Amino acid sequence: MPNDAFGHSQPTSRTCAPEADVATRGFATRAIRTGQDPCSATGSTVVPVFQTATFTQDAVGVTKGFDYSRSGNPTRQALERQLADLEGARFASAFGSGMAAVNGACSILSAGDHIVATKDVYGGTYRLFSDVFPRYGISTTYVDMCDVEATRAALRSTTKLLWIETPTNPLLRIIDIAAISALKRPGLAVAVDNTFATPYWQRPLELGADIVMHSTTKYLGGHSDVVGGIVITDDPSLHAQIAFHQNAVGAVPGPWDAYLTLRGAKTLALRMREHEKNAAAVARFLDARDDVAEVFYPGLPSHPHHDLAKRQMRGFGGVVSFRPRGGAERALEIARSTQIFNLATSLGGVESLICSPTAMTHGSVPAARKAELGITPDLLRLSVGIEDEADIVGDLARALDASLAVARILALA
Repeated sequence: MPNDAFGHSQPTSRTCAPEADVATRGFATRAIRTGQDPCSATGSTVVPVFQTATFTQDAVGVTKGFDYSRSGNPTRQALERQLADLEGARFASAFGSGMAAVNGACSILSAGDHIVATKDVYGGTYRLFSDVFPRYGISTTYVDMCDVEATRAALRSTTKLLWIETPTNPLLRIIDIAAISALKRPGLAVAVDNTFATPYWQRPLELGADIVMHSTTKYLGGHSDVVGGIVITDDPSLHAQIAFHQNAVGAVPGPWDAYLTLRGAKTLALRMREHEKNAAAVARFLDARDDVAEVFYPGLPSHPHHDLAKRQMRGFGGVVSFRPRGGAERALEIARSTQIFNLATSLGGVESLICSPTAMTHGSVPAARKAELGITPDLLRLSVGIEDEADIVGDLARALDASLAVARILALA
């Protein structure tokens, strides 16, 4: 067996190049088949959970492809192959959380390097870039990446990474991946957080990006029962750096977490179609109500980036944000009143969730910055699940109507 960059022996199948005879298989087929051949030892149709820390060697340095589960585990390898293929790439490195994956994607950087990032990145990414990386000599400039020229103007000689999040969280702005990728020069990489869109709706590598990152906790796992992350690339040099970091730092998922994510991703195509159908119904319902001030969903023709979303994405996803009329108090009353929508952080599971981004997902972002970005206390974000459409819309209707009644009572008091 060949040795990897860490000196550990690894099977040649660690890379994820599809076989020639399956290169034209469809998305759902690859989600179910790639990296998931029947177990050669037992014939098990499902990839086994290799719940082991270490692997017995035939002789000193002679392995069957694995020696220690931090460096490689067959269940994790199957997940990495599956998800790399879905993004149209050969290489993937799985991590123990989405934020570990963000950090892993940025492991290509060194002290003195500079990041240009989407101004309204996820709160955890903002905290990492603004509060942690400066301690290691890595700086970040936040810019409106919807403005390509503003992004170009933010570049420095030390800029080594362009960090895109699209659709953005929670206002669902759309960034032109191809246009930003066209700003690349030697030594400058483009990374895309593709968590909201998933590879079913959007494939950044095909648009010129170098690295794709996901919080697999969300749609890829899909069932709100496992935390994880993945970094995917088709560049062998970038993969070698990221995989070295993965092993050196050790923030890897255990085999059970890898198995749950692998299992969840098998149904990604089915789930994403249902998420989008329900989200579109929710967006239309909210957009038609006079007591809703704004609706943010790229599938609505009124969305400012609707045409770009149609060009760049195959679908619009399952997240909808909105501002009800009546301010923060009414928004909080709505969040408290839903029954189908659980009041919870996170997104992408089969169950519908509602949250207040300013206090929950973006709590680590300074108040002044949140106000500047439009992440205000009257904003609500919905992760629309795959329950029956009528139940989802009905739940929101009841919560909106009840909150109006409460507001009228308070006005009379």
